[in-house]
Amino acid sequence: MNQQDIIDFINQCDSPKIKYAFTDIDGVLRGKIIHRQKFLDGLTDGFGFCDVVWGWDSSDTPYDNGQTTGWHSGYPDAAVRIDIATFRQLPWEDNMPFFLADFSAPKGKTTVAACPRSLLKRIAAQSQDMGFHAEFAQEFEWFNFRETPNSLQQKNFQHLEPLTPGMFGYSILRPSLESAFYHDLFDLLAQFDVPLEGLHTETGPGVYEAAIMHDEVIRAADKAALFKTGVKEIAYRHGVVATFMAKWNAALPGCSGHIHQSLWNKEQTKNLFFDASKADRMSELMRQYIAGQLYCLPHITPMFAPTINSYKRLVEGAWAPTTITWSVDNRTTALRILNHNEAYTRVEHRVSGADTNPYLAIAASLASGLYGIRHQLSLDIPASEGNGYADKRNGILPTNLDEATRAMANSPVAAELFGTEFVDHFTRTRDWEWRQYLRQVSDWELKRYFEII
Repeated sequence: MNQQDIIDFINQCDSPKIKYAFTDIDGVLRGKIIHRQKFLDGLTDGFGFCDVVWGWDSSDTPYDNGQTTGWHSGYPDAAVRIDIATFRQLPWEDNMPFFLADFSAPKGKTTVAACPRSLLKRIAAQSQDMGFHAEFAQEFEWFNFRETPNSLQQKNFQHLEPLTPGMFGYSILRPSLESAFYHDLFDLLAQFDVPLEGLHTETGPGVYEAAIMHDEVIRAADKAALFKTGVKEIAYRHGVVATFMAKWNAALPGCSGHIHQSLWNKEQTKNLFFDASKADRMSELMRQYIAGQLYCLPHITPMFAPTINSYKRLVEGAWAPTTITWSVDNRTTALRILNHNEAYTRVEHRVSGADTNPYLAIAASLASGLYGIRHQLSLDIPASEGNGYADKRNGILPTNLDEATRAMANSPVAAELFGTEFVDHFTRTRDWEWRQYLRQVSDWELKRYFEII
């Protein structure tokens, strides 16, 4: 639909309300409902949106170290433009029209350093300029609980009731207990233009996994960002709370957000990662892409593991990688290569967790792969054989957010990939997150030290 089609649809729509949104740096979908007339006026003039969304954390607490905005700037409105290409309707809200928005760069700037979607658009443009069509998809695991937001608070997030009990990974039986919820996820997300390739249970009580249909890289990130909030809203309507925490319980598996990716020619007729003439069917371009991702990974880990909790997932033997490794169809390495045939040849980035901001994780994947191509890096790291956790030849991943953030803040590689403004803003937010964690007294500390010390 072009702009005039959108205008005609909105004018004829029964609902006078339009919802629009964008993700903040943590991937939280922020937005509002506006009147039809304000939407139509804004297509020409744009909108203003309080830039505090770049100046506070996921719990709405203002940063004390922000430069992008803050008390020093008075939190003014920033210019926002709706991207009409993202038009869809919310099937669980009477088909209310919905759009994603971008923040417009202020005078003297070419980009909004804090805007994740703007960052991805810049990286995607680099890919296009190099002659590539980037095809991506993200898949997510998440836990579901028979709770409400109120009950979570009343229980202090303890002794929660999972949607279903027991370890029933890939079970056909278990989803039949909650078939209305299960089918609503698949059907309503499809109507929301976030179609799923597959949906199944994973190992753990009440845990599901969904793979989103692959698409052009920006549309793929849009769908991934909308998926997470869409799942939560659908869950609410079934008396369920969904969590995308990377590791909500130390005794259970974590939740991944694996990123599948490939580069095609601009006509989308040839997968440039596939080479049937090679014994391993991997093109030289694919090898350079993998080399770039492995080289850049320790410089940009917070974009794949952005929270304190992320690093509780990245432990040995927990279905998440800990080493800078790659291999063909091996679920213990950071990068898993799938290349049985051209149509489905791709790289699966397994470091990324379910707690990621999809725009940032996908931007990091694409930018680091393109880095390898631009610099013609050789894939000198041999493929891991067997247990990737034991293959430490190329190093290990950072073990906490502070370590990872310091590495990124001081990295010329990160600055080359994303620009100094973004790196400065993002690492300041991660430093803030770490400092909030250090101020807390955990249940573990109380149990460990309260009486005996």
